[in-house]
Amino acid sequence: MADRLMLLDTASLYFRAFYGVPDTVKAPDGTSVNAARGLLDMIAKLVSTYEPTHVIACWDDDWRPQWRVDLIPTYKTHRVAEVVADDTDIEEVPDPLTAQIPVIRDELAVLGIPVVGRADHEADDVIASYATQHAGAVDVVTGDRDLFQLVDDARSVRVIYTGRGMSKLEVLDEAAVIEKYGVRASQYSDFAVLRGDASDGLPGVAGIGERTAAALLASHSDLAGIIAEAARGGLAAGVRAKIVAATDYLAVAPRVVEVVRTLDLPALGAPLRSPDPDAAARLDAEWNLGAPLARAVAAITARA
Repeated sequence: MADRLMLLDTASLYFRAFYGVPDTVKAPDGTSVNAARGLLDMIAKLVSTYEPTHVIACWDDDWRPQWRVDLIPTYKTHRVAEVVADDTDIEEVPDPLTAQIPVIRDELAVLGIPVVGRADHEADDVIASYATQHAGAVDVVTGDRDLFQLVDDARSVRVIYTGRGMSKLEVLDEAAVIEKYGVRASQYSDFAVLRGDASDGLPGVAGIGERTAAALLASHSDLAGIIAEAARGGLAAGVRAKIVAATDYLAVAPRVVEVVRTLDLPALGAPLRSPDPDAAARLDAEWNLGAPLARAVAAITARA
């Protein structure tokens, strides 16, 4: 059986679960477990549907790396809850979700899904490094469009996009990215730089929307080609003025948007194995994970 590695953008999934699963079931101590239970059902569906041999939960060890903020100060600013005494930015996370993070890590451990993060880097960078360095097929599970830049038909890297919900999962290959945005996956990071992304505090080039960004990339291949054409006095006058006005932004934005592909990460471990039923029972007794845990265990056992 050929390797198929599934990389989970873990925070993207548990945030979606927290807001999408009713908070009607509690742990025995009263702790909310909607995100933890919802994530289990997501894992059960993903494993059953896409049949990975390996699954890694990629983690935000630093959700807003300072080196990205130094380049674009507005990067994720709207998600900052407070600044503490050591100037560390704290992500705004609802208290009932914060309380579930240890539960989520425990359930991943019971399922045999390793959690991997890296200091000063986001889960996106961990995902990109595994996707780039792994020799086999890769499925990236995320609600983050930035990771469309990883799609690579030649290397069997695709994105399973959760942006429309778990009942409407989209599998993005090269053709799907082109159909959605009019750019190749290899152009997507330049496209995002030009267009901007309010969800990440990325301003984009003022006056350049998706259509213009796609048209520019179709004509000039990449951001460097667009900038060079503007410097030569090419492009329509209005577009050229917008590109020139954004010179400082365009000098730094690509490094913020492009995911890091070179992190030194743990080697791929053993394929999925049947979870220990006793450990699963203990976890269920402690946190009341019920049927979702049973479904996740069954899905993984079926792949073992």
